[in-house]
Amino acid sequence: MTAAQSAAFQSGSGVSPGTLLTTIASMVLVLTFVWVMWVTVGSFRAWQDGQVALFDLVWATLRASIVLLVLGFYLR
Repeated sequence: MTAAQSAAFQSGSGVSPGTLLTTIASMVLVLTFVWVMWVTVGSFRAWQDGQVALFDLVWATLRASIVLLVLGFYLR
């Protein structure tokens, strides 16, 4: 953004573009973290009930964690 565009955005919205971008990135990462915890707990409960093997529990948790790591890398 040019300085004029940034000033117009800030006067129209009340926040700077950098602050808004940080807020959106933080919200995406928090929601992804909650999703990873949901996948992990759901897989653990399925493992406790004997519905999935230990390998499936580890694999589901690992895949969800990789998604979190990739998003964290791109949104930093």
